[in-house]
Amino acid sequence: MNWRQRLGAFIGGFDAGQHHRRLRGFRATRAHVNALLAAAGPDITARARWLVRNNGYAVNAVESWAANTVGEGIKPISKIGDAARKEELQRLWLAWTDEADGEGLTDFYGLQRRAAREVFIAGEVFFRIRMRRTGDGLTVPLQLQMLPAEMLPLEQTGTAANGNAIRQGIEFDRIGRRVAYHFLRRHPSDSTDPGLAGEVVRVPAAEVIHVIDPVEGGQLRGVSKLAPAIVKLFLLDQYDDAELDRKKVAAMYAMFVTSPAPENPLGPAEDEDAPASVELSPGQIVRLNPGEDVTVGQPADSGATYEPFQYRTLLQISAALGIPYPYLANDMVKGNFSNSRLALIEFRRRVSAWQHSVMVWQLCRPVYARWMDAAVLSGALTLPGYEANRAQLLTADWLPTKWDWVDPLKDANAEIAQIEAGLKSRTQAIAERGYDAEQVDREIAAERARERALGLDFRRPGSPAQGVQALPQSDDDTDTTDDAEDRPRPDEDQP
Repeated sequence: MNWRQRLGAFIGGFDAGQHHRRLRGFRATRAHVNALLAAAGPDITARARWLVRNNGYAVNAVESWAANTVGEGIKPISKIGDAARKEELQRLWLAWTDEADGEGLTDFYGLQRRAAREVFIAGEVFFRIRMRRTGDGLTVPLQLQMLPAEMLPLEQTGTAANGNAIRQGIEFDRIGRRVAYHFLRRHPSDSTDPGLAGEVVRVPAAEVIHVIDPVEGGQLRGVSKLAPAIVKLFLLDQYDDAELDRKKVAAMYAMFVTSPAPENPLGPAEDEDAPASVELSPGQIVRLNPGEDVTVGQPADSGATYEPFQYRTLLQISAALGIPYPYLANDMVKGNFSNSRLALIEFRRRVSAWQHSVMVWQLCRPVYARWMDAAVLSGALTLPGYEANRAQLLTADWLPTKWDWVDPLKDANAEIAQIEAGLKSRTQAIAERGYDAEQVDREIAAERARERALGLDFRRPGSPAQGVQALPQSDDDTDTTDDAEDRPRPDEDQP
């Protein structure tokens, strides 16, 4: 114990900083997260990937995270004022999303989902921006190549030829800006990829998108979200296997025959060819020799402790992963409607924060900016004054997939009441559902025009859509229904 620790023990104050008996074995490292990742990062990532491949709870957590953070995709709605140019831009973007993946396995929104999975498993993922030739036949000559975390070696640390510092595969200039990434040309653990292993290529930082959710200041590389739960997931898996074997042994009908001791134990056996065991069949009668007895094997059972122990362990894993217990275990029995709703609200707040601070800021916005630059430069998109007004023309609202609730009627009625009370606008309500209000209004107007042409009206009497003119009523078909009286209201216990 050094003098600071002795002084702290004498003065008292923070119990967490003492070194008394209760905390004598609690020796926390003071190393920075970068040093810890350099030492243990590859093992953590390898174990996380193993669990996702082999553990049902782990893969369920990953898929649940990706489905809730991305869903059908986080989509941009341009804020360009010119309606015609905005419509042209949105159509071009939608066409390009099908060509975004350099491997051709999915679209841009599928890449978002893959990125969410990789960040959950490995803590980070990289995208290399690939500019294509105009003759390649793409809508916009730009594609994305996804690179897993293992492609940027953590041990790549030193000094570059130009004097810049290289830390964990990332090259920094003298004022600390990222200027390049030193990627491996081939995955270090992919034996099916021929070529020279360990060959490194320097890629400028302007061509790389690094998606990471740092947990500490100054952190360079990502930490798997599975890290706090890896030990418990692995041990719980072993425990479940042991219980399964226990049940398997208990289900086997074993009998043991006890014979009296022979009078001359050193003498030769009377019948050395006698079978050591007897196979039983239903209804069989087995005659035993005089003095022999039968004992039925009764292996120990886990009793009533197995399910409570597993439930508590899964709750700890759920808290470590930030995934609600029903999403982790697919167990909907233990939660009622109110508890499940409260858990979902908290989970969705976390997801919403992650969507905007990580997925939108680090992936969606940079890709959108590079795509628009490439579209304008290639002539696929015409935006007069783009160079002078680039920042303004790049503005867009990124809309995630709308949350679905267990009781959508109550939520719809609550939303209608909020709009009527002036607490929110239709534009905001439609944006929360993942759609563009202007596009929705155009579609509604087109449908109403088609209904008038065909003599149809599918709206409920007395409740035309707010902001859209109702169909004209004939003289003998006047509706006198009071909309405020007939519209159902949300329940008082609606949160």
